[in-house]
Amino acid sequence: MKLSAELGAFQDRLGHRFTRPELLAQAVTHASMSSATRDDNQRLEFLGDRVLGLVMAEALLALDPTASEGQLAPRFNALVRKETCADVARQIDLGAVLRLGRSEMVSGGRRKQALLGDGIEAVIAAVYLDAGFDTAKELILRLWGTRVRNVEADARDAKTALQEWAQARGFRPPNYTETARTGPDHAPQFTITASLENGAQQAAKAGSKRQAEQAAAAALLSELEKTQ
Repeated sequence: MKLSAELGAFQDRLGHRFTRPELLAQAVTHASMSSATRDDNQRLEFLGDRVLGLVMAEALLALDPTASEGQLAPRFNALVRKETCADVARQIDLGAVLRLGRSEMVSGGRRKQALLGDGIEAVIAAVYLDAGFDTAKELILRLWGTRVRNVEADARDAKTALQEWAQARGFRPPNYTETARTGPDHAPQFTITASLENGAQQAAKAGSKRQAEQAAAAALLSELEKTQ
């Protein structure tokens, strides 16, 4: 199979030349584009998620041999969550080569976090099947880069930390209110305000409610720490 010029260029961005290019073609084919032969990337995404998880678990154990399971779990989750996978996909412009059906094309599928996150996992599986675990591991660690070393800071759950701050002072749990939603349906921006019963509050905007809540909690924590 001969790859298109676009997929050939994507190979260069990815840093892996496929001996079985049909695997890459399948990895970038969304279910909205597939036929009854099941040639979409869903099965590859399932496999890639497991390969990514094993690589990250191994990397975290090696990085901090004394860490407990309770310390490792949030770090692991920060590295494999959909937002992180989508960020990695954006850095190699995976969205530009996704094969999408008309409905996904019209709704901005090339920018959707879920499609990008699933897509990079499918690409990981394609590399694994094409060249083996060691090559897939090298690819993952190279693409994730400093995220692995910096994961402890990234893994801090601001909502949990804010709730613990409130509980330690006898306050009720923080309240999160959606105060605005802007942008088109396929790429909404949510504004969430985090507030405490003492009147302290901060707002933040993000592409998902979860991200906006975390950002608002982090902003409120930062403000509270300044006044302590």
